[in-house]
Amino acid sequence: MAELNAPKEIKEYADGWISERKGTDVPKFLKFAYLVIAAGVVAYFLVYMFGEVNHAERGILVRRLNEATQSSSGFMYFVLALAIVFVIVLAKFVFSKFHED
Repeated sequence: MAELNAPKEIKEYADGWISERKGTDVPKFLKFAYLVIAAGVVAYFLVYMFGEVNHAERGILVRRLNEATQSSSGFMYFVLALAIVFVIVLAKFVFSKFHED
């Protein structure tokens, strides 16, 4: 009975501004939120990789700027690949087994 009333060990971070019980894991919805946000960033980058070229008013200006500056498609796809690798590593980290440091 004394074990039930015993206080849990509390870890504090940032001089007490953040505290948590030892042995707690991140909630599942927050784990999925990390992945949804990261996937949204990758999708946004994929859609607008070369600017908003299909916009009705400024699309022609963006296309002309892209022609004048000759952006590197290879580099843009390399950055996209790095972002995808980041999402994969993030997913592995988020769903790995919880352990106390």
